[in-house]
Amino acid sequence: MTHPILIDRNGHKTWLKWHRGRRRASDPVFTGECIIEAMRLGASIEVDLVIHADHGCAVLHDRTLERETTGTGRVRDTSAATLRQLHLRDNDGQPIASKVMLLEDLCALLADDTVHPDALLQLDFKENRQALAPQVVAGFGISVSPIAKSVILSGGDFDAITALAGSAPGLRTGYDPCHRGTLAELKASGNYLGFIEDALATAPDADMIYLAYEIVLAAADAGVDIIAPIHAAGRRVDAWTINSVTPQSTDAVERLLRLKVDQITTDDPEGLAEVFSK
Repeated sequence: MTHPILIDRNGHKTWLKWHRGRRRASDPVFTGECIIEAMRLGASIEVDLVIHADHGCAVLHDRTLERETTGTGRVRDTSAATLRQLHLRDNDGQPIASKVMLLEDLCALLADDTVHPDALLQLDFKENRQALAPQVVAGFGISVSPIAKSVILSGGDFDAITALAGSAPGLRTGYDPCHRGTLAELKASGNYLGFIEDALATAPDADMIYLAYEIVLAAADAGVDIIAPIHAAGRRVDAWTINSVTPQSTDAVERLLRLKVDQITTDDPEGLAEVFSK
């Protein structure tokens, strides 16, 4: 079986990023097994980070515990020791054997394993600059520095990303300028190129710009290629997120491939790789 790593279309490689640590849609999120598998294969994989009560980061998406774990309450109010005792939940909400990892646990896991030189672990920081106590920054640097060459740090607050990245030399950065209302705003204004110019100016050191795939396609529908100026600036583009493999989503992926996005975030990289290997 073809490994779900990338799609090569006329010499342009588009990576399939394993969203929240999933190889396939049925996988639970953020398990060490899937993350190690991706890093051994040379895949691109993403996990999220939120701050916990002891001024470190937990590998979770939500700022509350109920949906993803067997815990309750806010991650911000939960100690590192308590988080490590919580089990993750599967897609049906049932507890699984895998437990919640902290950032230092994940980094230690990868430091002790064989990481493919092409592998890229995206740490998507879900907090803002105001949440960054000095202990958070210092702990981040200690954890990430040993594996920094295989990591990219992303988020929607580039000041926060810059502060954290400064503690881990060699760490790449990425920026996501999209929020819940961005698509509607851009459809109303038509100012797609201005949106990209602002993103590039806000994050001058970002290697990757993360864009909701609906925005990329809406711009194309309006006759605007928003990938080209990002490439012209020497950056790469991730289009997020293809949640499942359907006729509609594969049509969207086909368009994204024609537009030469560099990476597609998906909850089912194996399913997409199968469709596009035919």
